[in-house]
Amino acid sequence: MLNATVYNNHNKGNCLSLLQHVVSFKPSFLNGCQLSCLSFCSGGEWDQIGNTLCLLNLRLELSEQAITSTAVKKGGLSAGDVAAQYKYGNTLVDVKVDTESKISTTLTFTEVIPSTKTIASFQLPDLNSGKLEVQYFHNHATFTTAVSMNQTPAIDLSATIGTPTIGFGAEAGYDATAGHFTKYTAGISVTKPDSCATVILGDKGDTIRASYVHHLDRLRKSAAVGEITRRFSTNENTLTVGGLYAVDNLTVVKAKLNNDGKLGAVLQHELIPKSILTISSEFDTKALEKIPKFGVALALKP
Repeated sequence: MLNATVYNNHNKGNCLSLLQHVVSFKPSFLNGCQLSCLSFCSGGEWDQIGNTLCLLNLRLELSEQAITSTAVKKGGLSAGDVAAQYKYGNTLVDVKVDTESKISTTLTFTEVIPSTKTIASFQLPDLNSGKLEVQYFHNHATFTTAVSMNQTPAIDLSATIGTPTIGFGAEAGYDATAGHFTKYTAGISVTKPDSCATVILGDKGDTIRASYVHHLDRLRKSAAVGEITRRFSTNENTLTVGGLYAVDNLTVVKAKLNNDGKLGAVLQHELIPKSILTISSEFDTKALEKIPKFGVALALKP
């Protein structure tokens, strides 16, 4: 996954994240779109892998500290985790403990060298899970490299270049032991004041995805989104459409539908400033006998 950000290091929106419930590749170099209207995989909405459903995601932030609790149900099994975050100066520490007794730790160091961010992560008791990542930011270009710290190191590289209106990016993964590329992806994004379009060639050239977002009013209270994906190896096409509507300054409704009949909807409401309640649901319109899936999230920040 490309972690670089073109021309705005704090810009977190991108066209492809609009459909990230469908799209597994979410390059952050396509940052012209400020809308994330169909994202069902973050903030305690949908976090679906197979039949996994995020039932509850509770987040409490206290100044430089944060505590997150998540419950997940997959089939007849339930799992959960508790995560803590602490920030001191330019250092951010994230620790997560799950029900399988795994302890995941991530250390993020900002500006160790000017315009850079260094991220070190590992998981206990797996001593071969270490990973080191270095990101370099420039106003119009970024570069990221990540190396796994084990006996069979894998190297990921990504680079982006662009302006507020157009951006180009590419990434590649290389297995040093086997001596071959594990992935390579390239994309382009074009942004206008009321729209954004992206095209990404991924899965080693096997998949091409084109997305378009159009804001329907000047205040960006509503938007329409469309994406088409073509997989050459299977001759398969997937079409997804959706939209967003801001009912008021506190409430947002999102929805999406693909040609497989999967319909998803999300309601977000800001209970108090910076504290958001999210309710999400998804069901298969071609198999109405199946039980719909629901998710609830509550993010609290004083």
